[in-house]
Amino acid sequence: MWKGFGGQQSEPVRVPDAEAVAAKLAKVNVSDRERLQMLECFEKSDIAWFWATDAQNRLTYLSPKALAQFTTEREVIGEPLASVFKTVNVEHDETETKPISYMVSSRTSFVEQPVQLVNEAGSAGTGKWWELTGRAQFDKKQDFIGYRGIARDITDIYEEQLNASKLAEFDSLTGLANRHRMQRRLETTLNAYRIEKRSCALVMMDLDRFKQVNDTLGHPAGDELLRQVSQRLQSIAPGGAEIGRLGGDEFQLIIPDMDDRGRLGEIANRMIQMISQPYSVEGSRAIIGTSVGIAIAPYDGIMPAELVKAADLALYAAKGGGRGQFRFYSNDLKENADDRREIEEDLRDAIHAGELEVHYQPQVGTKDHKVRGFEALVRWNHPEHGPISPATFVPIAEDSNLIEELGALVLRQACKDAAQWPGDLRVSVNVSARQFLNEELPNLVEKALQESGLEPRQLELEITETVFMGDMGTTDAMFAQLKKLGVKLALDDFGTGFSSLSYLSSAPFDKIKIDQSFVRGCTDENHSNHAIITAIASLARALGMATTAEGVEALDELEIIAGLHVDMVQGFIFSRAMPQDALLEKLGSGELLFEPVGPAKHRAERRTLLRKIGVVHEDHHYTAMLRDLSRTGARIEGLLDVPVGTPLVLDLGEGQIVVCVVRRSQDATQGVEFETPLVSNGAGGLCTRHRVSPYMLAAAGMPLQALPKGHHLAAVAAAGGGSGPQSRPQFMQVDIGAGSSRAG
Repeated sequence: MWKGFGGQQSEPVRVPDAEAVAAKLAKVNVSDRERLQMLECFEKSDIAWFWATDAQNRLTYLSPKALAQFTTEREVIGEPLASVFKTVNVEHDETETKPISYMVSSRTSFVEQPVQLVNEAGSAGTGKWWELTGRAQFDKKQDFIGYRGIARDITDIYEEQLNASKLAEFDSLTGLANRHRMQRRLETTLNAYRIEKRSCALVMMDLDRFKQVNDTLGHPAGDELLRQVSQRLQSIAPGGAEIGRLGGDEFQLIIPDMDDRGRLGEIANRMIQMISQPYSVEGSRAIIGTSVGIAIAPYDGIMPAELVKAADLALYAAKGGGRGQFRFYSNDLKENADDRREIEEDLRDAIHAGELEVHYQPQVGTKDHKVRGFEALVRWNHPEHGPISPATFVPIAEDSNLIEELGALVLRQACKDAAQWPGDLRVSVNVSARQFLNEELPNLVEKALQESGLEPRQLELEITETVFMGDMGTTDAMFAQLKKLGVKLALDDFGTGFSSLSYLSSAPFDKIKIDQSFVRGCTDENHSNHAIITAIASLARALGMATTAEGVEALDELEIIAGLHVDMVQGFIFSRAMPQDALLEKLGSGELLFEPVGPAKHRAERRTLLRKIGVVHEDHHYTAMLRDLSRTGARIEGLLDVPVGTPLVLDLGEGQIVVCVVRRSQDATQGVEFETPLVSNGAGGLCTRHRVSPYMLAAAGMPLQALPKGHHLAAVAAAGGGSGPQSRPQFMQVDIGAGSSRAG
């Protein structure tokens, strides 16, 4: 027995049995072969594939079936993983997806990451989507040696989710983003831009008179019209804008990094012009319009709901201003919207309570000044607010579906009153497009005639050109029914809408009314309105129709109109609209002549502008009165003896700051020239292109919010470090009020 060192007895050394070792090795080899066979079978089954990279993240292995999905000419093995795959977001939301190059460079593991195969040109255009799972591998020294992972083809699943996402986020009719997607995009954009102090414009629009086309031509035609509208919008929208259809005839645009109101006004005008061009829909000609409301973050709203409400109010104001217009949001619009809602509620009550009156304006022969008839005009003397203009409450009636009820009231009252007039005087009653489309209109007219006893030939229905936008068959049928009753038909506001000689030659009109917009300026030899009136009067005579010129106010206008062979005149030059009792008193005396009374010459309407503004010179703030305002300058009063050439800064309110130079100065009145011209505000007024940013005001210590009312130059100066020692003021401020002699 072997004796070990130290005299201790050692354990016997066991010599391995050669046969046992061979059996064990054979068993291991069998196990490895089975494992390899299983992995190979797994790869071939297309359940999943294997992939691997080296330490430089170059692809070193990819299952054969996976390799087969690339073009045979491409050597994928050896390429960087990031040049083979591009990460995608299978949820299609706005959350950022890290590129695969970032993930592998940071050596983080990832699970079921959707990727798209990149083609040889370096873009994701193969139409194949995979799902990668990878785990970073390290050797015993913890040195990175590459990735090992599995891949799975998810093309079918991805495309199914893509289609489902498209259905969930895009309008199936137009292909535009739907309300859900637009809400999410706006929220995401505003949240990011609030941090980055960027701006974003929100444009709201809906179609004017779309419902009429939908009702007359049918819903399939309405759908086709919406598709054509969406195509036009996509062709004119600025780059980077997201366009959505919110439902019905409502559309929305999100325009990132846009706060230039001059540029936005141009975009809105182009949209209005493009949308208003005629459409060919199922063989019919359709003409619609659009109104546009614009709000800009952060000036008009910080949060999404706030900005949407501001854009809605601007759109509401555009529609209330006569449609086919745009409006920017301002703080006054909320008060105006509240007033409109109150007027709508009160108007509904007024109609039912009989508070509305019908007054009558004479239509007088141009040559003999003898009255031929009267136009019925509705008037409303509100018990609390006094007289409310029809220009205010009639559009509200149209928007709130009260126009048919209001129109029926005026028709019945006009027939009843006209039956008391002597002779064969005619009464003209306006019929809205909505009334005209109602198949009950002939029955309503017939009943009004029967109840009043008025002869049908004494009733004239004034119809606007908008009735021709719908189905011509329906329109012609309505004309035939009305003419069968024996009433007269007049085409109102000719030339201001969608004039067409084709319908003039076929529609059974007895009269054409020349809109007052053509009367204005007809005395100017260089103005085209003179020629337009001549053409309309000649056309009417050729078609056997009479003509009436509306809105004549001055003697020189009356002289011109009479010389152009217009048959009748209506306007303040002869009389304002009068109530029935005053009219009966005049007619009862046998006086059928109206003498013209008015200014000798027409004067262009002048708008009086009078409001307080802030003025800054150096580090001093003054208050002045703004008297006149144009695109390039203004007249201000309130600072005494300001030298010509003095630079000033005007605070027009609501963040509108204007840099200017004094060009004329006399006593306390200065004429200033703007460094940057103003732009249209869409409401006939002017505004600055840019405004003081709420981010700047927040830097001065104000809360981050939409621009409040008032003047903000003091806060701007504080933000710019202008709170230090001040110099002595150079100008004396004088009190110039509205009653000043200079106010003319």
